[in-house]
Amino acid sequence: MSIDWTALGQVTAVSVGVTIAVVVVFALGVLGLARIEGAREDGGRGTSPLGVAQSGLCFLACAAVVAYGIHLIVPQFH
Repeated sequence: MSIDWTALGQVTAVSVGVTIAVVVVFALGVLGLARIEGAREDGGRGTSPLGVAQSGLCFLACAAVVAYGIHLIVPQFH
């Protein structure tokens, strides 16, 4: 039995790369939430528009990546 190490290496590299990218995007979303909290503490305003947009877009992107991964794994969606 022969294992194609090149394909295994490519799958590993893509998996690690996508995982790091999703973690970075999620962390940017958390930073957006921190901006919202900072605006509440500093100025007393309810929200920071930039923080809301940043966190919303980042969390939406993370949800889309997770949904796509589930779509690839679950055979009923094909």
